[in-house]
Amino acid sequence: MGVTRRTLRLGAFLLAPGYHVASWRHPTARADGGLDFAHYRELLHTAERGKFDMFFVADGVGIRTPYRNADELSRWGRFLQFDPLTLLSALAVHTTHIGLAATASTTYNEPFHIARKFASIDHLSAGRAAWNIVTSVTDAEAKNFNRDSQPDHASRYHRAREFMEVVTGLWDSWDDDAFGYDKESGRYFEPDGLHILDHKGEHFSVRGPLNVARPPQGYPVLIQAGASADGQDFAARWAEVVFTAAQTLDDAQTFYRGIKKQAAAYGRDADQMKVMPGLFPVIGRTRAEAEDKYAVLQELVDPVVGLGLLTQLLGDVDIAGCPLDEPLPELPTTQGSTSRQQLVYDKARREGLTIRELYQSLTGGRGHRIVIGTPQDVADLMEEWFTGEAADGFNVMPPVVPEGLDDFVDLVVPELQRRGLFRTEYESTTLRGNLGIDRPVRGAAAELTLGASPLQVQE
Repeated sequence: MGVTRRTLRLGAFLLAPGYHVASWRHPTARADGGLDFAHYRELLHTAERGKFDMFFVADGVGIRTPYRNADELSRWGRFLQFDPLTLLSALAVHTTHIGLAATASTTYNEPFHIARKFASIDHLSAGRAAWNIVTSVTDAEAKNFNRDSQPDHASRYHRAREFMEVVTGLWDSWDDDAFGYDKESGRYFEPDGLHILDHKGEHFSVRGPLNVARPPQGYPVLIQAGASADGQDFAARWAEVVFTAAQTLDDAQTFYRGIKKQAAAYGRDADQMKVMPGLFPVIGRTRAEAEDKYAVLQELVDPVVGLGLLTQLLGDVDIAGCPLDEPLPELPTTQGSTSRQQLVYDKARREGLTIRELYQSLTGGRGHRIVIGTPQDVADLMEEWFTGEAADGFNVMPPVVPEGLDDFVDLVVPELQRRGLFRTEYESTTLRGNLGIDRPVRGAAAELTLGASPLQVQE
């Protein structure tokens, strides 16, 4: 038998106006797109036409944009959007193959709610749901849930680990064939097919069972994006797709090899984990055209928004009094995204940027890799990272939509297909099938043999 060639996995990270911080001001953008279902449906159909593995909806449970007053907030103009699980439920019936991924927090939800909602979406979509697991990173979100500030970094991950034990246990409430609906015998399900969780832990007491049958995929695909030591340990134990940010090939390779090694230490098959760095592509039929497109977006950046974005990426550290045309000073570590803070610091030092130059460089990719050029240029970078053990695929972040997504699907996808790097047809009707990730048997999460994680070794 022939060997199946490894091919790229692609996620479509589709913020309603686009990923660039000023995208909502672009002439072709839908500034009100975050509350327009038809807009999302059109984007999703384009991504499905391009054979993307999944459509990804980022989310926070509050307005996470830093602002001091209404005037500052009014300049951001891109924070309104549907609840992602509600949106995916509606989109499920308008698509047939593309995966549907959404963010939900383990800090501001209960495990039963999350287990039931994602199991329901998996059924509604016939096996295409995915959960992007986050612990949340801002005090703004905490203030919507009876807190003045978020829990510290370690506490959030401690809760998240137990959260995952409960959620996967609830998804395992029923055998796959438990429900026979036998009208003649009067048995709705086979009693031996029911498994009561009865979890009692430090954070949660959950009896179960879940009042939804076992999801078509066993578990919805599990996604995670933390790159701190805690985040990597969590991903190594649970994540089947890892979203990450890297500026250089070397950094991407180091992360890729490290996270795969950590997964193996937990007794997992590292090939069952797909690492997908973010990619911000600005595409033109010539490099000059692509550069012009990027310049148009950069001209639309409000300085207040640019500085606010940098503040956000630094974990909401106040830099308002720092001279904009001098280098970024040493700042305290916060309880926000520690990995993204470090990435921003490293970029500033590596490139010798002032604060003004730094925020200008982040308004597009926000720490993710930016490539500006022709379809061939974009494909070259993707191929280099893919074949160089830096990525299994990419989370594509179009600068402005629908234009940027159309460019990628119509220009880059055919180039990737020509090189034999990407599918021409979907391999499966489920997200797991398309990603090449096995369906877990019931009880797989609980029975996973635990190895010595890097954090355990350090302790």
